[in-house]
Amino acid sequence: MKIISDLHFHSRFSRAVSPQMNIPTISLWAQKKGIELVTTSDFTHPLWFRELQINLKETGEGIYSYKESDSNIKFLLTTEISCIYSKSGKGRRVHLLVFAPNLSVVEKFNKEMTLRGANLLSDGRPITGLTAKNILEIALSVSEDCLVIPAHAWTPHFSVFGANSGFDSLEECFEELTTNIKAVETGLSSDPAMNWRVQELKTRSLVSFSDAHSPAKMGREATIFDIPKITYQNIKKAISQEDKDCRIASTIEFYPEEGKYHFTGHRNCHIVFSPNEARKKGLICPVCGKRLTVGVMSRVEELARGDEAQTEIKKDSNSVLWIRNKDFDRPPYVMIVPLVEIISESFMKGVQSQAVQTMYERLISNFDNEFNILLKSDLEKIKETAGEKIAEGILKVRNGDIVIKPGYDGVFGKVRIWKEENLKKPIDEEITSQKMLF
Repeated sequence: MKIISDLHFHSRFSRAVSPQMNIPTISLWAQKKGIELVTTSDFTHPLWFRELQINLKETGEGIYSYKESDSNIKFLLTTEISCIYSKSGKGRRVHLLVFAPNLSVVEKFNKEMTLRGANLLSDGRPITGLTAKNILEIALSVSEDCLVIPAHAWTPHFSVFGANSGFDSLEECFEELTTNIKAVETGLSSDPAMNWRVQELKTRSLVSFSDAHSPAKMGREATIFDIPKITYQNIKKAISQEDKDCRIASTIEFYPEEGKYHFTGHRNCHIVFSPNEARKKGLICPVCGKRLTVGVMSRVEELARGDEAQTEIKKDSNSVLWIRNKDFDRPPYVMIVPLVEIISESFMKGVQSQAVQTMYERLISNFDNEFNILLKSDLEKIKETAGEKIAEGILKVRNGDIVIKPGYDGVFGKVRIWKEENLKKPIDEEITSQKMLF
């Protein structure tokens, strides 16, 4: 069976996260989005871990559910850890996802982290001076069933391949333990095709999750698993490619151009360079003379060393474009724009306006969940419920018929579903979600 999962976001105990990121609200929004399996998030934080113990019950084999709800939303234990340290004379800042098979293993992991000097109470995503390799060693020492996955692998400031503080290879980071790294998370500013260009990622699994800091952002990226039953071991097998009956079927992707580090630039000076422009003009800001933040696209090109991914695009019966690798068998992916952004642009109102929120809830009520609306629902029926403009917007997104001004240096890209000249007035800046929690 195929299930949609989002296994990376944060609880309210993480910095800059909505206070609404609690178990009841997470469960509610998972239903709205159409996500069947979500992360518990932040299991290292003592107060949040206590809430997990109180609110969740194990339904069997490492999978949990919310005690106060009869929904079918399942939870899996994962967390994110920030490693800040020096190696080979350079400062490193790497974020890692850690998956655990049960609460008992989490307790052991947390205890080991505390013994190594980590202040787990400081933040839901704790900052530690331990190396990325140290975290992998601790995880494997408490249970061989733990998984460690580099988070948002290309983000300039906090990732394994980050231009500012990462490494040029997984082996440089994890050394002799590299074979235990079975997957990387693509992050919002890259898509699978970009990752397929890098030799050591061609055979590793690529996972996509939202890294949401507020409920409405859940599911902006997701991974679809094809497994016989929802269990921790089946998820682990799918990610690790250990069993042909457990696999990653596909991923749902944010348009990478919309990610806030896609292009090279300097936001304070409003300088944005594509990879070609960065090669020609260099990495020094022509306005202030400081170094530009190297974008994910430029960093991928650097590590790809000229290798290109050969892709093909196929349209399914719902007019949705799926992107596949032509050279070798890898899970396909689809790119989406969140439903609220489509409604917002069609109404020419902010995403948090009453009109937009009312229409969003009406569509969810009529079509069950957001992924159904974006990828499966009949457009004529959507038109009957929401009007021609919104149905047209959903079709344009399914067809990839949109325009995006790429993001750079912490500024999210701006999506235009309808070309600027067809708009009666400029779209409210709130549409771009700049003012909303990450």
